[in-house]
Amino acid sequence: MMVSVCMAVFNGEKYIREQINSILKQLNLNDELIISDHRSLDNTLEVITTIKDKRICIYTYQGENIVGNFENALSKAKGDIIFLSDQDDIWHQNKVEECIMALKTNDLVFSNLEVFRDDISETRPFFTNNKTKTGLLRNIVKNNYIGATMAFKRTILDTALPFPKDIYMHDIWLAMVAEIKGRTFFINKPLVYYRRHGNNASQTGERSSNSILKKLSMRVILIINLIKRFS
Repeated sequence: MMVSVCMAVFNGEKYIREQINSILKQLNLNDELIISDHRSLDNTLEVITTIKDKRICIYTYQGENIVGNFENALSKAKGDIIFLSDQDDIWHQNKVEECIMALKTNDLVFSNLEVFRDDISETRPFFTNNKTKTGLLRNIVKNNYIGATMAFKRTILDTALPFPKDIYMHDIWLAMVAEIKGRTFFINKPLVYYRRHGNNASQTGERSSNSILKKLSMRVILIINLIKRFS
């Protein structure tokens, strides 16, 4: 069984080495870490290339947004199991093992995470209640899926690609495909240290700035695309 970790990066020089190291130590020799770089303007690529590891595969993304950047990485994945990764987090040392175990009876899994800003010894869990996190309608109303914690089987990726051009985020699309096509599961333990630093590509852990009208529009677009994909 081959594992592909797909990471979308942009101007990530400050934290990316720590994240890459936390990933590589959990991968086997035949696994891969696919990095799609969105034309970084800093030393991101230089930092990555100093990590001499044949499992790292670097691609350039010429498009416009994070959704397309992740799609570019995912389209290159060869693995049977696919993980998503942000550029500025740190994986718990048992993340890959825990997710693969959960995927024996599920098609897509995601986990809790520990949010921190400056000091990794001062974290807080992102999810603090025992409410059910999975379910199609529940997540269309309010998304619980966090891409940085997700892992899924090849069958989910093959159905999800190519991404619709107008979806608002890659993780909710993958999750909704999995909700329809397979079985999903929430691992109620943190498997990722999620770093907040003010320049994150996503708003996870922060209050959304979108208006109610914008939120409704995004959900309608998501539903329309799901109907098209599965009709």
